[in-house]
Amino acid sequence: MAENVKSLSSQEIFEALRTGGRVVRFAYSYSVIILTFTRSTDPYLVRASDSVLTAGLPWTVLTLLAGWWGLPWGPIKTITSVHRNLTGGIDLTDHYRSSLERHFQA
Repeated sequence: MAENVKSLSSQEIFEALRTGGRVVRFAYSYSVIILTFTRSTDPYLVRASDSVLTAGLPWTVLTLLAGWWGLPWGPIKTITSVHRNLTGGIDLTDHYRSSLERHFQA
């Protein structure tokens, strides 16, 4: 399962990225009566041996259950969030990799 980046050391993140891991955020939407909100998770480290789709599954399920209720934006934001998660989330890998490379080269 994916690990939250905040709970790991810089060295652990660097090693995971060096071996093919990715840092991503997952999108989720939820509606309350007629209001719909779209948010993204904290960054998650998805190791090379893990599936990014599996890591994002809880957020996709939450969106499918709670996102579509608000009209008119609920269905639109639900589709957008689910699509984003099913295509790998919001990829932050390059940002983390370049930042950590600068950190460890110094």
